[in-house]
Amino acid sequence: MAALVTGGGTPSDGATSFQRKVPASSRLAAIAGTRPSVRHGQLLLSSGLPSLDCVLGGGLAVGTLLLIEEDKYGIYSNLLFKYFLAEGIVCGHNLFVASAKEDPADILKELPAPLFDDVHKNQVDEKETVIKSKQESQESMKIAWRYQNLPRIEVSPAASAQFGHYYDGSKTMSPELLQSTKWHRFFLPEEKSFHPEIKTCNMTCGYTRLLQSIQRIICQEGFDGSYPQKKQKNILRIGIQSLGSVLWGDDICCADNPEDIYSLTKFLYVLRGLLRMSLSACIITVPAHLIQKHMCTYLCQKIISFLTTTINTIFCMQCVYAPLNIEKWNKAIMERVTNLSDTVVALESFIGSERETNPLYKDYQGLIHVHQIPRLNSLICDVSGTKDLAFRLKRKLFTIETD
Repeated sequence: MAALVTGGGTPSDGATSFQRKVPASSRLAAIAGTRPSVRHGQLLLSSGLPSLDCVLGGGLAVGTLLLIEEDKYGIYSNLLFKYFLAEGIVCGHNLFVASAKEDPADILKELPAPLFDDVHKNQVDEKETVIKSKQESQESMKIAWRYQNLPRIEVSPAASAQFGHYYDGSKTMSPELLQSTKWHRFFLPEEKSFHPEIKTCNMTCGYTRLLQSIQRIICQEGFDGSYPQKKQKNILRIGIQSLGSVLWGDDICCADNPEDIYSLTKFLYVLRGLLRMSLSACIITVPAHLIQKHMCTYLCQKIISFLTTTINTIFCMQCVYAPLNIEKWNKAIMERVTNLSDTVVALESFIGSERETNPLYKDYQGLIHVHQIPRLNSLICDVSGTKDLAFRLKRKLFTIETD
């Protein structure tokens, strides 16, 4: 299951400030770039886009999977993918980058540069100083004067690095930051040249190799807890680009008769099991529009060939119900993928659509559709109100309008 945050609670109003001393070995060591969730007690990390973190309830829970349904041209989904990896580098997390079309080293070279504004830092420091001074003045009135100079016992995890950063899309990350990052690569064309063809569990060769690589890194680096990490505990960020495309050897979006239509869902089922047992989080981009478009065309061809061999009455009946069957089939494919993911977000670009010239959307580049938000450690389902939000891409910043 996903990582839980444990530790002593903060004393409520009117309660004593003295706490039972807890052994240091039983405390949860703070992990840079993470924070506990106030909703479900899970350890959260940032997606690299603070506005997206706000939409998702504070961030991504460790041990979960974020699925991004790519926009038509893959422009904005690729940006979210890079923001996720860039946030990992800034926070000092380990990376695992997998792709079938781009060399992972080239992907890292194109990551956006973090924005470190001195003016913004000073403003934040001043606000924190004012807040701390107010808290100290209030606490000093509650605690007896003879106990004020005694050292305080830490009852919660220590404050980690800043949670969530902003990035400049017009600049790339400095080589110094990239060199200080420990990362692993998986480039499918290289893997095919190094290893012979393998296929297990009715899964494509590329998916099988990818799962084996992820499992090996999780076990060898100690992210599953079986082999203790040498230094302070860390997070493994996994990024998989354009999963489900023909480049991965999956013919679901190109063949009339797919060899294994459930290969993608099998992969997600095994991957989610690996995430649940480790200190890791994963982002996957999927060309959902290609999968749905091809399956619609394939089903239309099957229906037409069937209708030509039937009598006119059946022909009329099938013409009425054919669109419904096609729609159900398309939904069934992506519903399986959605159910095997924790968080699902779809991007819709205005490029080439009627909304591009609509005055209502003149300040925006597209919409983001939130299909699924996890409710961890809870028996209730997702009841969030707003599901469709607009996003804009300025020269430097990618933001989601949450107001």
